[in-house]
Amino acid sequence: MKITVMKFGGTSVADPEKIQRAAERAIAERRKGYGVVVVVSAPGEMTDELITLAERITPSPDDRELDQLITTGEQVGISLFAMACKARGADAVSLTGPQAGIVAKGGAARAQIDVIRTANIRRHLKAGRIVAVAGFQGAENGDVVTLGRGGSDLTAVALASALKTGRCEIFSDVKGVYTADPRIVHEARKLKTITFEEMLELAGAGAQVMMARSMEVAERFGVRIHVRSAFHPQGGTWVVAKEKSMLEKAFVSSLALDKSEVRLTVVGVPDQPGVAAKVLTALAAENVPVDMIIQSAPAQTGVNDISFMSPKSSALKAKKALESVARSLRAERVDLNEEVAKVSAVGTGFRRSPRIAATMFSALAAQKINIHMISASDLRVSCVVDLAQGENALKALHKAYGLAKGRRA
Repeated sequence: MKITVMKFGGTSVADPEKIQRAAERAIAERRKGYGVVVVVSAPGEMTDELITLAERITPSPDDRELDQLITTGEQVGISLFAMACKARGADAVSLTGPQAGIVAKGGAARAQIDVIRTANIRRHLKAGRIVAVAGFQGAENGDVVTLGRGGSDLTAVALASALKTGRCEIFSDVKGVYTADPRIVHEARKLKTITFEEMLELAGAGAQVMMARSMEVAERFGVRIHVRSAFHPQGGTWVVAKEKSMLEKAFVSSLALDKSEVRLTVVGVPDQPGVAAKVLTALAAENVPVDMIIQSAPAQTGVNDISFMSPKSSALKAKKALESVARSLRAERVDLNEEVAKVSAVGTGFRRSPRIAATMFSALAAQKINIHMISASDLRVSCVVDLAQGENALKALHKAYGLAKGRRA
């Protein structure tokens, strides 16, 4: 039996009508003769609502109990989805992550999929049922644990790999992957294909299409991903392996704007070995993600400033940890700037083509947009700018690279 894995995000199952529409798509696939496994997210904003509810009880919810709470969102989704299928005459069954055989490790709130035992899923498929699996969750030592934000994507890709389907369809409120956020850049084009590497970089740049971990699993196990709209029938964007003909080319395929990070700076740290290690160790101890680390020397000799980007959700925790280490290093202070945005160009061959970075800097300069931080790799160039100028920066770069016309700059 050929198997299709479909994933519906929270916006795709946000209300009863949308759940019914998603069920109809799964039933249509079943009528084609496929075994259908559907990964379902929590409806709408339910996960955020559950977290807010927990924080009304305590500002620091216990990780295990929080996982127990927020995994109920996906259970609501799968139950309603299975009901919608059955109401239309198609047999279906809902399975939590543990019931689907998803075994995880790593602890509450940060678990990773260890193995998927597919026997229960295959039994239901053999009986002709559509199997609705709760995304974002697995079992560890008898407890239900979550896989982190975007974990439903990871669940879907991992299931496609375990069931050896070769492909996975990701349904959401977007029609595919665009050259830029079409809500900001109206001329943005939908891409027919994009590589795993480019999608990984887009995820790292803050694009909310798919999480990076799911891309890594898909690439490792050869799962082709189709990102498409839950509300429109046309095809979306295929995420595929890099073609040999692309290996020597240098171009920009897409842009991303990330408004979800803050800039933290430890000002006036001693210019001596081991200081950066102490600063980053303090953040690692608090599990604070870090991006774009920059060390700069001010006019005063013998001291440096260390700056980096971190998610807004970790800002206060990061600042507290840095203030502690700053005191021990006799640094001047810790600055927190929330009014920043990161704009990124993603593609390939950037190291071989300095013109790509030069185009970015020239376009921003023409708009009088000041750059606070820069980072670059062969696949991405990112600049940190003032938050108020973020959208203008995105529009200027989209035009400068000629992405609206289909030209890969």
